Amino acid sequence: MRSETLKNSILVKLVFVCSLLLFTGLSNQTKAQVILELEDAVRIGLENNFSIRIVENQARISENNNSLGNAGFLPVISADGSVNERVQDNVTVYGNPNITDRNDEGAVTTVYDYGVNATWRIFDGLTMFATLDRLSSEMDISEAESQLQVENVLADIITGYYQIAGQQKAAEVLENTVEISEERIRIAETKRDLGSGSEYELLLARADYNTDRTALIRANTNLNQLKVILTSVLADSVTVEFSVQPEIELAERLVYQDLLNEALEQNQELKIARLNEQVAKAEIREIRGDWMPNVDVSGGYGYSRTEASSGFSEFSETKGWRYGVSASINLFDGFNKNRRMQNAQIRLKNQSLSKQDLQLRITAEISRIYAQYTDALDLIDLEQENLEINNETVSIALERFELGTINSLELREAQQSLLNAENRLIEAEIAAKSAETELLRLSGRLLQKSR
Repeated sequence: MRSETLKNSILVKLVFVCSLLLFTGLSNQTKAQVILELEDAVRIGLENNFSIRIVENQARISENNNSLGNAGFLPVISADGSVNERVQDNVTVYGNPNITDRNDEGAVTTVYDYGVNATWRIFDGLTMFATLDRLSSEMDISEAESQLQVENVLADIITGYYQIAGQQKAAEVLENTVEISEERIRIAETKRDLGSGSEYELLLARADYNTDRTALIRANTNLNQLKVILTSVLADSVTVEFSVQPEIELAERLVYQDLLNEALEQNQELKIARLNEQVAKAEIREIRGDWMPNVDVSGGYGYSRTEASSGFSEFSETKGWRYGVSASINLFDGFNKNRRMQNAQIRLKNQSLSKQDLQLRITAEISRIYAQYTDALDLIDLEQENLEINNETVSIALERFELGTINSLELREAQQSLLNAENRLIEAEIAAKSAETELLRLSGRLLQKSR
């Protein structure tokens, strides 16, 4: 009779659990989250990210500055005009008694003057050519900085996306752990009711269940925080109510020597260092031009007319063309040209040293990250094998716990081993993807792959 009562009780509980699971599934469907694809995240980020938009605007400024006029190749043309009027009292006393003295009160004199002037420096010691080269290099630097910022944001998006994918998987693992703990409680309750178990084992099962629930809550909190970080990089109004594709996809295994060769050739930071070296060389050429003479040609057209209400003439005017050539040279400026040249040569040396230092740092960085990358790939293979073993171990442990051949502590140990194996696999996958993304960024491939 008691056995029949227990069976009925267990049947009622199973019906209740199935109903609860069905209701939960329907509820989750009604609150289905939008799946954010990686391609969409990249597109949104590259369009909206504020730092990218800022460096793009700075690149436009450098492009505007790179002009013939800013380098000094083009003439300067100006036009001017004026009208001036004077009202004066003029008293004129002549020493010749045959000429009558004059006393003109309120005499008005009007002067009209206008003209067009042009000045063109035709030789400045080749400074203008050096300036144009410097402006061109500065424009290339701004473009390279823009590309570098795009690469950094792209790497942040990819890394953040797959961190969310890993955290989603970690949360799912904990959900499975919670389900196993619920099954353990059910078995412990059944064994207690049948008299083959104890209240102590049931309490242990419930305590472990609460521990797993706590871990799940924390995992979901971390997941939401990672989503907030990603949306801030995307500079988008997307809320945290989205999910990502769970699979962490890795590219084909990267080759170290290929990465290193490409990095030394097309890394954006190295490109900027080389361009800064070119700018320093152009500045030396600009300063060297100060030792040479400046030759200007000028010309223009002018018109001037003066009207007077008193005097011997009513008006006078002049008009016509004017032109000329002028040359100048600075013979002594307090040794400032020497000082500027010495400083420019020091800056060039520093730029060369910075480039060499950057090459060494990039080489070391690729070596370091590649080691992490290969280790992570090896760990993925190992942890996948461990996961299969622990999955089978937990299945066997559950069966034995229900049969009473193992205790709750042994089941918990198997359960914890499975959880650790799953988490280690997720960590290895995230580490491999993060290292892969950074290696692609350093080698200059990342932006190429995203196009």
